[in-house]
Formats: sequence, C-alpha cells, structure tokens
Amino acid sequence: MDRPVTALDVAQKAGVSRSAVSRVFTPGASVSKRTAEKVRCAADALGYRPNVLARSLITGRSRIIGLVVAYLENQFYPEAIERLSRHLQERGYHVLVFMASNSGEEADEVMEELLDYQVDGIIAASVGMSNDLTRRCEAAGIPIVLFNRAQDDDRLSSVTSDNYHGGRKLAEFLVAGGHKRVAHIAGWEGASTQRDREAGFVAGLAAAGQTLAARGVSDFDFERAKTIAREMFSSDTYPDAVFCANDHMAFAVMDVLRFELGLRVPDDVSVVGYDDVTLAAWPSYDLTTVRQPAGQMARATVDILMDRLADPETKPRRVALDGPLILRRSARIPEGWTT
Repeated sequence: MDRPVTALDVAQKAGVSRSAVSRVFTPGASVSKRTAEKVRCAADALGYRPNVLARSLITGRSRIIGLVVAYLENQFYPEAIERLSRHLQERGYHVLVFMASNSGEEADEVMEELLDYQVDGIIAASVGMSNDLTRRCEAAGIPIVLFNRAQDDDRLSSVTSDNYHGGRKLAEFLVAGGHKRVAHIAGWEGASTQRDREAGFVAGLAAAGQTLAARGVSDFDFERAKTIAREMFSSDTYPDAVFCANDHMAFAVMDVLRFELGLRVPDDVSVVGYDDVTLAAWPSYDLTTVRQPAGQMARATVDILMDRLADPETKPRRVALDGPLILRRSARIPEGWTT
C-alpha cells in the first residue's frame, strides 16, 4: 500500500466500523475487549498508528499535562514526578516536564512556553504562580494544581502534606527527648511548605516553654546547609538538636557533624528532617523524619486536575494530607516511644 494507512483501512480489515477504531485509540472511551483486540491486531498487521496531533486539532484537547518542577536535587521530587506521571498515563495523558526556579520571572516564562504547547492542564511542583498568569490560564480554560506548595489565591487548587502539624510533631518529639537547645535550618522562606513546617515546629516548642536556640536559612540547598551547620556548631554551646526543613539538608548537616566536627549523632546532637526520601532509611543516615505521603499526594493532585478538566466549574480545592512521624536512630528516642 503506497498511501498512508487510515483508520478506515483498519476498520475494513477488522470488520468493524470506523468509529469503533476511533474509540479503541481514544483513552477512556468505551469499547468491548473483543473489539479492541480485533482492531489492534488489524492495526498491527497494517502498521497503523493513530495521528495524535490531528486528533487534538479535532477535539481541541492535546491530552498533554505540563509538569513544572523547581529542582530535582531533593530525592522527593524524582519520586513524586514518577508517581504523577504514572497516574496521568493511567488516565490517558502524556507529560511534558519543564524546569523553573523559584524566581517569579523565570517561572512565568516557563508557564508561557507551556501555554504555547497548548497543554490541557498544569501541575506546578513547588513553583509559584503570578496573579496575571493564573488569570490568563483560567481565561484559557487551563486548570492549574499546585503540588507540595500552597498559595493565597482562591483560584488555585493545591495538594500538600499537613506541614504545620508535621513540624509540630517533630518539636514534640524533640522536647519529649529532653532537648533544651533546639535549632532550625530553614529552606526557602518564600515557600508555603517552609513557612508551615517552621510555624508548627515553633508552636510545638512554645507549648513546652521553649524557643529556637539558633536558626539559619539554606534555601533547601545542600552545600548551603553544610555551611550553616559549620557556623551553627562552631561554639562550645552548640544546639543539642536541629530540625532541617527537608531530608536533603539533614543529610548535609549530618555529614558535617560526623565527618568534619567529630560530633556523634544522636549522642551529641539529634538531627531530624522532613520528607522521608529513600535515602533516609539507609543505615548510613537512619534519619528520623516526617513522611510526606507522596503516593496519596500524587493521586489527589491528578484527581483534582481530572475533575477540573471534566467540569471547569468545579471549585478549586486545597488538600493537606497527614504525614506520620518516622522514628529512626538519628535522634534520641524518648522513653516509651518505639521505632
């Protein structure tokens, strides 16, 4: 056959209607298993592949979701991206991944590019949205869901862990362990995750009559966290515990304490983090941390996005999922608490 194989050729070979062929290659469309098998066998025999771009012009849907990520150094994000991608693929959508810093201008430039690709929706992972760009996306009928970040904008849906109560759990744990000089190494202060984790942590300390003994800001950067740790633990009255706003920074702090300063973890200093990435469970760190329920967060994010795509009038939702405290050996375990 010299001309390109068409859906009509497949329909004739399979003995079905052309609309049946279309349904087989349309994600989510209703078609019997027997019909689907006949159509796919015929398509394979003829070498037929549906023209996705042509279909998008007809339907007005690209079936592409733009996924914008601020950084991948933190192990939480590769895992989260994989989970988000799998859930979207199960719904018949493809993913375009873009990188953007927390800078408002760069994030907006990336979002502009996404609009050029005519994506059906946007998931922004730890990336903020400007009011103007949010308005334009809403006007274009492109729903946005923030992942692991919230924003004071009633038009935006968001999915996070319960960062406030997660931070408070860590404070209560350290207080119960008898710590008196508790420090905090913060991430990027423009992030809702950072603000909420620290607010919960400080509230937990206040309930026990304590305040932060020391504080540094590392913007979630590994090397900066090491520098802050060197400064924070340079005096004789160094903290006896430190809460790092994510596991990525906690690993940096533990490396400095043990291998540069000769301090014992947790005998001299307890270290706790937030996320529970895979490396946290490795014996070399054995990090006490709050687990972000990445699977539940990804599923909730995709569910909200699909609801908005199915019905643009669906109201935005904000979801905060509880994350459990995972006890390991990087911190002194209070009497009566079990790992």
